[in-house]
Amino acid sequence: MPWLAVPFSDSEGREGLDGRFKVSGIPHLVILDAKTGEVYTEDGVEFVSEYGVEAYPFTPERINELKEQEKAAKDNQTIQSVLGTSTRDYLISNKGDKVPISELEGKYVGLCFVVGGYGPVDEFTAVLAKIYEKLKEVGEKFEVVAVSLDSDESSFNESFAKMPWLAIPQGDKICEKLVRYFELRSLPTLVLIGTDGKTLNTNVADIIEEHGFEVWEGFPFSSEKLEILAEKAKAKAASQTLESLLISGDLDFVIGKDGTKVPVSKLVGKTVLLYFSAKWCGPCRAFLPTLVKEYNKIKEKHSDFEIVFISSDRDQSSFDEFFSEMPWLALPLEDDRKAFLKKTFRIRGIPSLVAIGPTGQTVSKDAKAQLMIHGADAFPFTEVRLEELQKELDEMAKGWPEKLKHALHEEHELVLLRRGTYGCDECEEMGSTWSYRCDECDFDLHPKCALAEEKKGEEEDGKAAEEAPAGYVCEGDVCRKA
Repeated sequence: MPWLAVPFSDSEGREGLDGRFKVSGIPHLVILDAKTGEVYTEDGVEFVSEYGVEAYPFTPERINELKEQEKAAKDNQTIQSVLGTSTRDYLISNKGDKVPISELEGKYVGLCFVVGGYGPVDEFTAVLAKIYEKLKEVGEKFEVVAVSLDSDESSFNESFAKMPWLAIPQGDKICEKLVRYFELRSLPTLVLIGTDGKTLNTNVADIIEEHGFEVWEGFPFSSEKLEILAEKAKAKAASQTLESLLISGDLDFVIGKDGTKVPVSKLVGKTVLLYFSAKWCGPCRAFLPTLVKEYNKIKEKHSDFEIVFISSDRDQSSFDEFFSEMPWLALPLEDDRKAFLKKTFRIRGIPSLVAIGPTGQTVSKDAKAQLMIHGADAFPFTEVRLEELQKELDEMAKGWPEKLKHALHEEHELVLLRRGTYGCDECEEMGSTWSYRCDECDFDLHPKCALAEEKKGEEEDGKAAEEAPAGYVCEGDVCRKA
């Protein structure tokens, strides 16, 4: 740090400042007038992050001035004002050519925020490249501009070399400005600018990820075009079969423990759970023993049931080790069908269970929650079965006390309430429909825990040493794309 500091030995002084400014989290940046002691802001971290040196002297007046400037810029937005600066009126191609921004006037322009080597962005830009080429082929006036968030030029050059479109030069400060200007919240993000230079949509990435390559038919994603896409997706879902999900060309099999190929045709007519998971994912490792237990219970009563493991592991040894703990089938690690299935069911986090019924139709996209709440009784994971289970719980609830005290929450009585999905504060598993709850403390117990009908089972902490790969963050009982 190139600035001054309160000595570490001055604990009284440091604690006094913490108390004076009510610091509850770090980093925390308070900005004052050194002459008068007036506090300009306690939101210095936010202002520095968003506006950088432009925010100086960080007074409320200066921040309001910057916000007014941004509002005026959006009201009078042009493609030049979005992409250009006072010293640069061009973009670059991956061949090093300078392309005047004026050549984009009158076109639809997609601003694609990119980070080299970040899995979700790499997957998205690969699909976008095919859509881009198709729109060019059919004569649409469409261009894409990469907005790099890479910190070094080599990483940018490596990823940009695979992109057929233009880019803002790497390191240009306008990239940071555009993050704030379009209120970037997640990656991938593709902002769509209309032919008049005005913003049509701050992120069409979700639309592209949902429909894949076929989304080009809905360009430029007007409400009318999106309705057509939705109808096509609905018709496609209605014609879905297990074969259409798991067969692609010569890939018409899944594998067993010893690598034996099991024809997909052997699974037709069964209820099949697609199990998206990975060994590196702590929540997946923690969930696996429960899934194995419930799988075995279901198989004892229903032979028309199977699970197919769809791995997000990074290497064959991890896949083999994790799969060895599973009594079901799998797709091979390096299998093109995995990407299609993740896109089809919009898998954002793992572990995830999608239930496919005997006809090949999707009966549940969140069979994991049903399994965690109801166990093997959730089979076959249909809405009808869930309604039956809820009716059974309602009948049982008639015999439960309306209020009770519990050793884990002696402060207040717990009241029996109808609830949606919740987490039990004793066994830490999911619950639904009924809970013994304290609204004041946001405390819930399963009726079975509150009434001590069952002992808490063994749990696995899921905190083994493996780390999530780039692009994922693990929190609670799920690992999601960051």
